Amino acid sequence: MIFPIIAYGDPVLRKVAVEIDKNYPGLQQLIEDMFETTYEANGVGLAAPQVGKSIRLFVVDATPFAEDKDDGGKLPDENKMLKGFKKVFINARIVHEEGELWKFNEGCLSIPKIREDVERMPKIRIDYFDENFNHFVESYEGIAARIIQHEYDHINGKLFVDHINPMRRKMLKGKLKDISTGKVDVTYKMKFPLKKQHA
Repeated sequence: MIFPIIAYGDPVLRKVAVEIDKNYPGLQQLIEDMFETTYEANGVGLAAPQVGKSIRLFVVDATPFAEDKDDGGKLPDENKMLKGFKKVFINARIVHEEGELWKFNEGCLSIPKIREDVERMPKIRIDYFDENFNHFVESYEGIAARIIQHEYDHINGKLFVDHINPMRRKMLKGKLKDISTGKVDVTYKMKFPLKKQHA
């Protein structure tokens, strides 16, 4: 099933999500549906709050990055490593970040038509459970780390626009309000918190 993606302005995107256990009802189906929703919207990741569920779960599939070529028409080495990088993160905790902050242009399925440069640490260590509740502590860097950090923010009630400077955020205020009210063209299903429903 493809979920409508919750748009900017909905309170669920600002809640700190709660942990779940392996008995969470319909977990495997939810994970499957979240991947399906991600692909339908041409995304590389999706967190449960973005489909209206305030739980500590997110999915990533970085395959689209594995196909991005550089200006010379070649696949950068890092992008090659993202091929098949498809994972489920449950009850994740980033336990360590390191390196020099680096900028990268980010977007978000909950905030369509807005992309901004966001600074993040290049290396992370994360403690999490997979879809079968196997426990892992793993390190990631580069694009993989960034995708994880972006989705991890969602389960902590944060959005990528929180990382940009206040002046720039002020300039985006009108666009963000338009997204909340549904005044934006999207090619995937969305649920807008402030959109007036026609009787």
